[in-house]
Amino acid sequence: MDPGSVEKAATALLDAYASGVPIPPLTASHPDMSVDDAYAIQRAQSDAWTAAGARIKGHKVGLTSAAMQRQMGVDQPDFGILLDSMFLPESAPIDAGRFLQPRVEPEVAFVLGRPLSGPGATAADAVAAVEYVLPALEVIDSRIADWKITLPDTIADNASSGGLVLGTRPVRLGDLDLALMGCLLHRDGNLIDTGAGGAVLGSPINALVWLANVLGERGIALEAGHVVLPGSITAAVPVAPGETLTATFAGIGSVTARFGKEERE
Repeated sequence: MDPGSVEKAATALLDAYASGVPIPPLTASHPDMSVDDAYAIQRAQSDAWTAAGARIKGHKVGLTSAAMQRQMGVDQPDFGILLDSMFLPESAPIDAGRFLQPRVEPEVAFVLGRPLSGPGATAADAVAAVEYVLPALEVIDSRIADWKITLPDTIADNASSGGLVLGTRPVRLGDLDLALMGCLLHRDGNLIDTGAGGAVLGSPINALVWLANVLGERGIALEAGHVVLPGSITAAVPVAPGETLTATFAGIGSVTARFGKEERE
């Protein structure tokens, strides 16, 4: 895609955020859109957000589990940025109106105590960089109508990012086995899904390594203090205004997201 087409696509996505009206898949009008094109569109939006005062506070890895890849019809992971405005407090109802078509995913959030960069980053490097983990619920969202996305569509749309809720009890990696760690996902007190950390590329640590190396190829390093979401342990579940979702992780604890009852105007 030429620079003008990249900018036009980025503007269409930014307009969808502002209007609350999803747009058709970008690949419908640009069938030859490549992964590199998609990341260029993502970067154009990132530049617009940071120019307006937003701060990048971390990254997310998406589509790391077989369940999510089947659900979204893709065959490889992707990444997006986490802005300061995406962090939602666990203690307050979430304004459901800020999202277009939200879904929720349980994840283990890594908080880095030191920088991590690739290419060439290893699992040992990743473990050494993690200061602690937190239970997390990611709210994914799509500016593409009806979630009709291909891999380039979701990459361009900041990896279908929406927001995240972090638990408040930090846990050191220590003796945790993230691959074997189980997770229970409840909606309004009812168990709706279960999973284990091994669903995330064999271990969430592997997703962190993948991210560090992919970003390193683009000249980007993960920074100390940043949060990394490595990918969902279960398939994403739709959420409606008024619902409460809780994820409970073995050895780590739980986190709850409460959605307010008001629809988007």
